[in-house]
Amino acid sequence: MDQRIINLYDEYTHKPLTRGEFLRRLAMITGSTTAAMAVLPLIESNYANAAVTSDQDLFTERISYPGVQGEMQAYVARPKEEKKYPTVIVIHENRGLTPHIEDVTRRAASAGYLAIAPNALAPIGGTPANEDEARQKFTTLKAEDNLANFIKVFDYLPSRKDSNGKYGCVGFCWGGAMSNTLAVNIPQLKAAVAFYGRQPKEDDVAKIKAALQLHYAGLDEGVNAGIPAFEEALKKYNITYEKYMYEGVNHAFHNDTSTARYNEAAAKLAWSRTLEFFKKYLA
Repeated sequence: MDQRIINLYDEYTHKPLTRGEFLRRLAMITGSTTAAMAVLPLIESNYANAAVTSDQDLFTERISYPGVQGEMQAYVARPKEEKKYPTVIVIHENRGLTPHIEDVTRRAASAGYLAIAPNALAPIGGTPANEDEARQKFTTLKAEDNLANFIKVFDYLPSRKDSNGKYGCVGFCWGGAMSNTLAVNIPQLKAAVAFYGRQPKEDDVAKIKAALQLHYAGLDEGVNAGIPAFEEALKKYNITYEKYMYEGVNHAFHNDTSTARYNEAAAKLAWSRTLEFFKKYLA
């Protein structure tokens, strides 16, 4: 697919670009409105395309915990055996808690973790089915309240009899940035994995106690622009980290609901590295 189309879609999903303007520019690239409409299903998320992980051998539930201004909600999955598990917080993209992220949560649970996926949009009505509405909702979130709501999940975890107190997190895109931010703000966090996530400021890097694993897409110019300064700060403050660059793939390459951007080989490799990382630091 024309890389200009992928870049335009990334601009649309991450910047204040109206759908009308996005479709107009897409038609300019493809040559016609008809061609643009034909391309659209290949780049937009289609949750019917997701690799669905069975919950047959898992315990799943939906829980709530107090947020800053309203109740937070989360999807939970773990193995069925009732015992204490290392705990992984799964953090969604800027669409809220979608079926895809719930599937990723079950993947983590299938690997032997208590996996919890909070929904950032819960205090403002939850995740709408329409992705444009979801992204619009994200623009109304207050950064400080949103961060506090994710921090509060760590206040909730000690109340669970199935958590052993060893905490990690993994996030994607918007959630990748949040994963990095939690590493700055949660000293008890042992491992943080960020898929194509924006990087924290240098002064904040000094506060990180967790080991980091960072996954980047070679074609993701916007996010990748922050890598050199981040890596310099990680080395300066002696932070344990792993960095992986997946050449020739796009932002969101792990999301199997987007046909054009998903890269199966890179996604499987990155996820296997994620599980090895958790095995090393959460054992």
